[in-house]
Amino acid sequence: MACALALPLAAHAQSDAREQQLEQRVAQLEQQLNELKAMIQAQKTAPAPAPAAAQNVAAAPAATPVFSSAPGVSVALHGFVSASAFSQNKSFTYGNGQNALFPVPGSTGSLSGVDVRNTRFWLDFKGAKFAGDWIGGGRIEMDFFGGFNGVGAYSQQQPTPRLRQAYMDLTNPESGTTVRIGQQWDLMFPIDNSPTSLAHIAFPLGYGTGLIGWRFPGVVVMQDLNHGSTGAQWRLDVGVFEGNWSGPGNNVNYLTAGSAGFRPQIEARLHVQDKNWLAYFAAHYSRVDLSGVGGTAPTPIQSSVKSTGYEIGGQWKPGPWTFKGLAYTGNGLGEIFGAMSQFGDIKETGGLVQAGYSFTPNWSLYAFYAYSKPNADDVITWMGNGSTGLLRNRQTALSLQYTAGSYDLSAEWMHDKLDSTSNGVNRKTTSGNQVSLNALYHF
Repeated sequence: MACALALPLAAHAQSDAREQQLEQRVAQLEQQLNELKAMIQAQKTAPAPAPAAAQNVAAAPAATPVFSSAPGVSVALHGFVSASAFSQNKSFTYGNGQNALFPVPGSTGSLSGVDVRNTRFWLDFKGAKFAGDWIGGGRIEMDFFGGFNGVGAYSQQQPTPRLRQAYMDLTNPESGTTVRIGQQWDLMFPIDNSPTSLAHIAFPLGYGTGLIGWRFPGVVVMQDLNHGSTGAQWRLDVGVFEGNWSGPGNNVNYLTAGSAGFRPQIEARLHVQDKNWLAYFAAHYSRVDLSGVGGTAPTPIQSSVKSTGYEIGGQWKPGPWTFKGLAYTGNGLGEIFGAMSQFGDIKETGGLVQAGYSFTPNWSLYAFYAYSKPNADDVITWMGNGSTGLLRNRQTALSLQYTAGSYDLSAEWMHDKLDSTSNGVNRKTTSGNQVSLNALYHF
């Protein structure tokens, strides 16, 4: 009888012991999981290692550059560090080095330097909730072309940050609709078809000479036309942007002809893209009141300018080749970097082509040509007193590029040939060359 009672009691005691062991094991696993979560969070929020320590952790996988700014909102830091060592035989318009566009007419004297102003960083925001099926996001983007810190002996080594883009997105993934609000590229700028270059990024090859467009505050609605289907994807973009013009009045306080009467720039773009090609057509319209805000500025030529533009472009990547090209025509396009930044009722045509070939996964070669020809009579009419009229420009470039991981290296040669006049009668041709060695690190 005693043995019969002892057996169940022993079994029950062994069961209790096993349950206690399981509970202890579960507690240990939960503790280890919490410690692992803490380690992952610490890696995400830890600052980047100092350069001296980077060599010791080169073999360790890099943490994803994402952190949270609000519940459900992720923020990613991206950008690149850029450096160009260059040599030129002319001074160039808009600056030398990485923002050289075309030679200053009649300039002389060679120069050289090292330029890091292409260096850029941006923050991408994702995951914000709006209403219904709509979600939000945005971008803040900056580089260092805001000028130099003063005019002293050391200002050249202290470039000033510059806001490039600052916009918010409202997206409906069910309907394929995105509304973008804030400062962004206008629809004439070929954001996904710009020329490849390591020296000229913020001021691309051909900018103002075959490539036009600028950043403005505005609203753009992007609508997928065959959302959810397979094959080529069609999208229609429609945008309204802040007006712009070079005077009259105060260009840094919204008192210019571009702001008079609240007449915005209106643009549209039809875009189609498949696996290895894309194509688009864009149109631009605005009307500028040259009498300015208040209507008091003298208008000796005409009281207003109608700005119109049409652009067609595309890109094709067959095998190791890459082909890019665009052509445009228009009138009064100085406000979006047309006519080599000459403002007036000036007709023009322009375009560019670039061909690239990848010899290996690392090595590639790019050849580039751009052309711009404003109407000479229009340019001379709108020259003004003492200004130089830019009549035609041709730009060519060759670039040999090496890519490995997050690094890009290149040697680039740019040649530019500019026709100009100082009085409407004479003609002068100025040729300029720039040779550069370039390095880029993406993060």
